[in-house]
Amino acid sequence: MNQYHTDTYLTNDCLIHIFSFFHEDDLIRASYVCKEWHEAAETPWLWRQMCLKRWGFCNISLLATDHGKRAWKCYFLGRSNLEIKMTEGRPGGDYVCKSLRGHKGRVVGCVYLLRNSPQLPDFCSFTPTVCTASSDGTVRAWDVQQGDQLWCSPVQSPLTGMVAGPGGARVFTSDTTGLVKAWDSQSGQEISSYSSASPQCTLLPFHVDASSFLLVGNSQGSVHTLTSPSLSKVSSLVVCDTFKVNLLLASPDKKWILAGTKENMDMSPKVLSSQSATCPSEDEDSLRQCLPVSGCCAASFLPSRPATLATVHCREHSRLRQEKTLSVFNISVKKTRYKSEVQVEQVEKFEVVFESQSSDILLEGMGSGTLVVVADKELRVYTLKGQLLCSFQDHIKPITSVCVDSFRVVTASQDLSLRVLTWKTDGDGGLMLESRYHLLGGSHTMSRGFTHVVCDYSSIVASVEAADGKDVLKAYSFNS
Repeated sequence: MNQYHTDTYLTNDCLIHIFSFFHEDDLIRASYVCKEWHEAAETPWLWRQMCLKRWGFCNISLLATDHGKRAWKCYFLGRSNLEIKMTEGRPGGDYVCKSLRGHKGRVVGCVYLLRNSPQLPDFCSFTPTVCTASSDGTVRAWDVQQGDQLWCSPVQSPLTGMVAGPGGARVFTSDTTGLVKAWDSQSGQEISSYSSASPQCTLLPFHVDASSFLLVGNSQGSVHTLTSPSLSKVSSLVVCDTFKVNLLLASPDKKWILAGTKENMDMSPKVLSSQSATCPSEDEDSLRQCLPVSGCCAASFLPSRPATLATVHCREHSRLRQEKTLSVFNISVKKTRYKSEVQVEQVEKFEVVFESQSSDILLEGMGSGTLVVVADKELRVYTLKGQLLCSFQDHIKPITSVCVDSFRVVTASQDLSLRVLTWKTDGDGGLMLESRYHLLGGSHTMSRGFTHVVCDYSSIVASVEAADGKDVLKAYSFNS
């Protein structure tokens, strides 16, 4: 290598190091100064470092082509631009709102079938679609961006709930007669059905060991495990005799299931190994364990710590509805020579007091150590140790639903508004929320407030309870 090429190499290497401290706007401007600066500013390593510094992890497969060399830069600029719009939320410029009409009853469930994700190189490559279930007895699929209905099922008994299976390929519904059905998400065709003999069901789909299942909690206190999508019964377990199972969730890694009721303040929810639900055996009693607390009204597993469970429950020696305790548990399996036993260890506990006496409390986990708690009109963010990081009262009427992801938190309220809050990192590396803007749902003379909200990376969909009983969906699509 001659002296000229050596000097050029060293110059570019130094420029890349210097540019790594630049803001993206300054880096783009630097690329126009001269040829050497342009080459340094276009280096894939530099843009990759900026991506990892800002988002922690980006799942991009770099290609050996000229287009592949620009993948990190295109990803960074495209995602940054979208997140600016989702942070500012200016009507008309940053997002488009569509009203999805067609249901002739209350919307009782709304789920995404096809969603965008920041973990994909082309994070806005899909046209989001959602599916809704209604008391009018129909299941409908919608194009979120265009506002068009894609298909509608035949009318049946009034529906009471709906969930989506892994990947959104199937949806499952329950109705007032206790009939549970599986539907194909692409065609809207019914696949199978199962009679639970329960007018109120709680549904939980999960996928484990290459097999799919659907858990059905009924009003008699039992949880049935069904194969998916054929809905053949595998097992049945009584978790809260004579009381409705309305607390049913699975850990992110699908190893654990929490089942219980919110209707009896003296009962404790049970932690089950997914193995005990899907492959019952003689030792199944050892694969489930009661939580050492009672009166659980909300629960959530931590997304980045799947064996960590947080619950809001009755405070010991107190019957006041507004006085609660938030407890954190670690779940594990103790193996001996002859059997395995589920163990539940309480690792944190702190008291929380709410202004309202309402028992409708929402709890969501974020990352590995942050909890979002919603009660009445208030949203709070806690650490697992009980430190209150921030609180918000952006609504004038109770919050009915909340959606939490790695970028934002969206609350839906009876005041006919959605509030968008975004995550930020504080000086110590912890998470904080910033309240950003409202999304409005229409006229108060025609509507009674939002009832559900769901999100993917680039859109928000919420259901509005209509005064005439014909609920409407509001779909907000952000421009990439």
